[in-house]
Amino acid sequence: MGIGAPKVAASGHWQLKKTVVLVGMMGAGKTAVGKALAAMLDVPLLDSDVEIEAAANMTIAEIFSRDGETFFRDRETQVIDRLLDGHRCILSAGGGAFLSERNRDLIGAKGVSVWLQADLKLLWNRVKHKDTRPLLRTADPYKTLKDLYEARLPYYEMADLAVPAHASYTIDQMAIKVCEALQQRPDVLEKVT
Repeated sequence: MGIGAPKVAASGHWQLKKTVVLVGMMGAGKTAVGKALAAMLDVPLLDSDVEIEAAANMTIAEIFSRDGETFFRDRETQVIDRLLDGHRCILSAGGGAFLSERNRDLIGAKGVSVWLQADLKLLWNRVKHKDTRPLLRTADPYKTLKDLYEARLPYYEMADLAVPAHASYTIDQMAIKVCEALQQRPDVLEKVT
């Protein structure tokens, strides 16, 4: 966030009562929007993938290669559960984390899920020039992204809240939209005087 960046959508002080878990596709803005949102609410931002790597002292690619996806998904659930039990924060979840019923149940019981709802065109525009997305290292990365998007959409639609993303939004504007959605949930975000 830059100097003079807006605080929460309306002035005042807010108390985060539950961890907010940002879910969505790669390129949806979970990390960038999460940073801005965490700054606005004065809470930490955690990233489940970063926490998994730290706990394993390995990259996710190394975990997949050595131990397989099932092992990785079990560790992912353990880490998400631990993070949900910690201090209230903004949690950026890996793109595949919300596909797991165990993870959705944990998030629903201990936090609130917010789907950053970006359409396929916006996602492609954000990821097509990056080589940091292992899942897109295929012969046809657009088709791969489209297939992932279509397969994951029904899971993301189960999120507690959905906040539509638009190409015209800045990171701060998107974070404000998430704040506005959270303000409709006094069990999650409460105004304090």
